[in-house]
Formats: sequence, C-alpha cells, structure tokens
Amino acid sequence: MTDPAAAEEVLVRREGRLGRLTLNRPQALGALTTGMCEAMIAALVAWREDDRVLSVLIDHAGERGFSAGGDIRTLAESAQGDAVENHRFFYIEYQLDHLIFTYPKPVVTVMDGVTMGGGVGISWTATHRIATERTTFAMPETGIGLFPDVGGGWFLPRLPGAAGLWIALTGARLKAADAIAFGVASHFVPAAELAAFKRALAEGSDNAALARYAADPGAPLHHPLLEDINRLFDHAAVEDVLSALRAEASEWALAQRATILTKSPTSLKVARRQLALGAEAESFADVMRMEYRIAHRVAIGHDFLEGVRAVIIDKDGAPKWSPDTLEGVTEAMLDAIFAPLPDDQEWSPLPDA
Repeated sequence: MTDPAAAEEVLVRREGRLGRLTLNRPQALGALTTGMCEAMIAALVAWREDDRVLSVLIDHAGERGFSAGGDIRTLAESAQGDAVENHRFFYIEYQLDHLIFTYPKPVVTVMDGVTMGGGVGISWTATHRIATERTTFAMPETGIGLFPDVGGGWFLPRLPGAAGLWIALTGARLKAADAIAFGVASHFVPAAELAAFKRALAEGSDNAALARYAADPGAPLHHPLLEDINRLFDHAAVEDVLSALRAEASEWALAQRATILTKSPTSLKVARRQLALGAEAESFADVMRMEYRIAHRVAIGHDFLEGVRAVIIDKDGAPKWSPDTLEGVTEAMLDAIFAPLPDDQEWSPLPDA
C-alpha cells in the first residue's frame, strides 16, 4: 500500500498517452524520501504493461528545483540509530534508478532547476533529459562525506575525457549548455515553453514535441576547458590530480585544487576507485550493487554525519574529516568499504527490471 504522505509528495496520473510523475515537495527542493521512491516504482511497474501509456514524464512542482537529492537530515538521524531506514532508502532508491535505466518505454525527465544527488539518479537514467535555463546540475556528495552515487560509477566515467572525475571530485555545477555539451542532458527547452512542451508530449510523440520546442542553450562555460580537465584530472590517484593542479598554477587550476581540498579525503578516494571500477563494469546493475555496498558503510560513517552537521545542521561550513588527509585513507580502508556484503544484505534490482 502506498504511503499517504508519499502519495501527496509524488503526484501520479495519466494524461493522454503519458504517464506523469511530479515531485511535489517544493519546500524541500524535491528531496526524495523512501516513500516517494516506492510510489514512483509502483507507478512505473503498472505503466510498464499498460498499452495506454506510451511514455513517462518525470517533473516537479514549483520553480526552485527539480530535486536537490535525498532527505539527508533523515538519513543522518537513522545513521545515528539502527540505520535500518538509512539502508532501506538507498536500496529502494537504487532500484528506482535501475528501473528507469532499463525501462522499455521512453522516459522524459525535466531538470528545471536544482538537480543534485537523488535528482540526478532519476534524471540521467532517463532516455530524454531536458535542461532549462534554470537547470543547475551537480554531484556535490564528496563535500558532505558521501560519494557520487545513483549511478555515478556508470555515467561519470563515460562522460568525455576526464570530465566525470572532475565533476566527482570538485562538485562542479553545470548550467544547461554545459550539461548538454558534456552529455548529462540531452535537450534544452526554455522554461517558458515547458507547459506547452508537456502538453505536446501527452498529445503526440516525444520526437515531435522535441522537434517543436527544443532550442539552443547557448555557449557552454566549462566544456571549452575539457582539454585542461583531461590533462590535469586524468590520473590514477587523487594525490596526482592535486599535484598536477598545483604544478599548473593557473587561476582556474588552483581554484579546482582549493575546492578539492575542502572535501572529505575518504569520499575523494572512494569516488576515484568507484569511477575506475565503474568504467570496467559490464552492466548498470553491477554498478548499483557496488554503490550500495559503499553506501551501506559510508552513509553511516563519521564523515557523512560530520558533513551533515557542518553543511545542514550547524551550517558552519567547517567539517572535521577523519582521516583529515588523503594519506590517512589507506587501501585497506577502501577495500573494507568496497567489500561484498553478506548475501542477505546485497542489493538486487526489481524482478523483470
């Protein structure tokens, strides 16, 4: 049975040929909860076999943001207790991401506003990823003691050159033109045209709607730096990236280095290994299984709780990481984070997904 609160936080309906899911937590910037993920899964599973539904639209209420991630404060509270809800959220969220990635019908996600964390997971898994001039895409997890999950291990190493590692380590924020240039978004639709675009989706085909309303996003800001990003970030170790940035000594390189040095050393090294393993993964499910193992440990660890304290609760912006240096994060520590879970705790996709 769908949680009544979740039913209000995700609006589920059919409009013409379109199954529509609308995130309805504008006051929380669309932050996902377990119940919201379950409600979306239930709708997607039902529509999968419904011949009346030819495609799916995922959008949001309000104008401030699509989804800023998961409900971080609730996850931290669970982590300080028995962590059951913490683990359950990541398990269900990753099942939703995998379901969208493997869905047999087109899925259109409209990233109109802030798109981070959990919002990324239900965006870049879609077949059509719509950015607007209000889009801000980022994976800022290393700054709160987490890692770029929700499929980051699959998508980030498959972006051009070393762009994925740059995004993972720095939490760089991409506007629409860069999101499209790097391949994170597939199309640009002006915010003023969204209502008409969504009506066209319900009335006609995805291609027809995009042909009518997709537009030029303008010139990207970061993509022209791809050659520099490749040269400075294409290294096997985070320490080597920092050394390259220091040696470059340009204003941009030193700014990237300064940003990285504010992040959790453990999260940085986890992200580097995650992307290296993800680049070699044979399936998206394999990556989600790996990421669940990481989340099962990192999302209840010291750095996550400290990151939430510093960024969300006390807002002093001064987390005290442990270890507080990259050198303090050993290979044995990383091995423990990435190790398989007991069989009865491992992640698995939904049946038939």
